[in-house]
Amino acid sequence: MNSIGFIGGGVMAEAMIRGLLSRGLLEPSQVFVYDADPSRSEWLSIELGLSVMPHASHVCDAVQGAVIIAVKPDVVDSVMNDIRGAVEPERNVIISVAAGISLDRVQQIAKPGTRVVRVMPNTPCLVREGVSCYTLGQNCRAEDGALVQQIFSAIGTVHEVPEKQLDAVTGLTGSGPAYVFMFIEALADGAVLNGLPRSTARTLAAEMVCGAAQMVKANPSVHPAELRNRVESPAGTTISATNALEHGGFRAAVIDAVTAAAEKSRAMGKK
Repeated sequence: MNSIGFIGGGVMAEAMIRGLLSRGLLEPSQVFVYDADPSRSEWLSIELGLSVMPHASHVCDAVQGAVIIAVKPDVVDSVMNDIRGAVEPERNVIISVAAGISLDRVQQIAKPGTRVVRVMPNTPCLVREGVSCYTLGQNCRAEDGALVQQIFSAIGTVHEVPEKQLDAVTGLTGSGPAYVFMFIEALADGAVLNGLPRSTARTLAAEMVCGAAQMVKANPSVHPAELRNRVESPAGTTISATNALEHGGFRAAVIDAVTAAAEKSRAMGKK
C-alpha cells in the first residue's frame, strides 16, 4: 500500500487515518483526502499533515489503490457520479463504508469493471477496538481482500461476510455500541441510586462490561447463558437481578433493537 484516499473526512475517516498512521503503514503525505467542508479539510491538513484535495475526483487521480467513500448514505450517489470519470478500475478499488448502501447500487453508478468493496465498521475504531465486516464486489481480486484486511485491521478486527448478512451486521456491530453505551448508562444510574458516586459508578460499569465481554471471547465454545448461570447462585443477588431484567423485557428489547437497525439498513439500501 503506497497511498490511500478518503472522500469524506469525518469521524470514521479520521479514526481510520490515525490507525494507519500509528501503525506506520503510511506517511501523512500518502493519505489524500477530500471533504465538502473546507474548514474540516484545513483542520485535517494542519492537524495530521494530510494531502487535501480540492475535489473528490482529484483523490482518485492521486491514489494508486483504495479510495474510501466515507460519507453519509444519502450523498453516496452524488459522490459516485462526481468521481465516475476519474476512477480507473486497474488503479483504484472503491471501498464504501456507508450504511445500507449495496454493492449493486454503487456498481450501477461506477464505470464498468470498477472494483467495489462494501464495509461496515463501527465507532470503537476510534480506540482501535472496532469490528469491521466486508464483502467484495464481483470485479474484485484476491489482493483487494488482503488490502481491506490490512486497512481495517489497523483499527480493530476484520471479518469477511456475504453481503446478504451486512444489514444484520449493521444492526449488531454497526449500531451495537449505542446499545452498550445505554446499558452502561443505566448500570451507572442504578449504582448511583444505590449509593455510589456517579464517576465511580460509570468507571466500574465500563470495566465490568469489558471484563464480561473478554470472558465471552475467551470461551467461544461456552454459550453466554452458561456463563450467566455460573454467576447465578440459588436464591442469590444475581438471579434476583436477572429475573428483574426478564420481567422488564430486557432480552426482547435488545432483539427488537438489532432488528430495527437491520430493517432500517435494508430500507436505506432500497432508496
